[in-house]
Amino acid sequence: MASRAERQRFIRHYKDVTGEREVDMHKVAEFAQAMGWKMPTPQSAVDMLATQFVDAARDETKRSSKTGRPYRVYHAVPAQGNLFVYVDIDEATRPQMLKSSVQRREQMVSDGVNLTDDTDHWNAMNPDKEPIQLPMDLTLDIQIRKAADEQDDDEGSGGGAAEAA
Repeated sequence: MASRAERQRFIRHYKDVTGEREVDMHKVAEFAQAMGWKMPTPQSAVDMLATQFVDAARDETKRSSKTGRPYRVYHAVPAQGNLFVYVDIDEATRPQMLKSSVQRREQMVSDGVNLTDDTDHWNAMNPDKEPIQLPMDLTLDIQIRKAADEQDDDEGSGGGAAEAA
């Protein structure tokens, strides 16, 4: 099986050969297959179904009878190794919800660091262009989004979230 670094080098090779700057990864995979790249073993049917259940769990929302706001029902809680278990927020213990919330916050921090590194690099490579500067304090953005969601709800477009019991 090819390593991540080998796949990264192959993407660069694909760009060099095709001249494409906007890369469709399906085209890269087809190109690799045509060049005799060893194809990965497909997931088992159980793994595929488990992934579909994870997606369904992540998408399930209800509306809070206390706050009136939508909330995600199932939350991923880190377990052994790289595994996660999923808990219903209404059944979650405080330690489970804290672990899940910290994990999600850490993902947000990682995204912020990566985005800042990316924009810092672009700005350094393009000193003659207006720099891209994005604030990392999302407090105001969250307040604005929540207010907009509430306004949408008042106008009758509740976003399809199911009512909590």
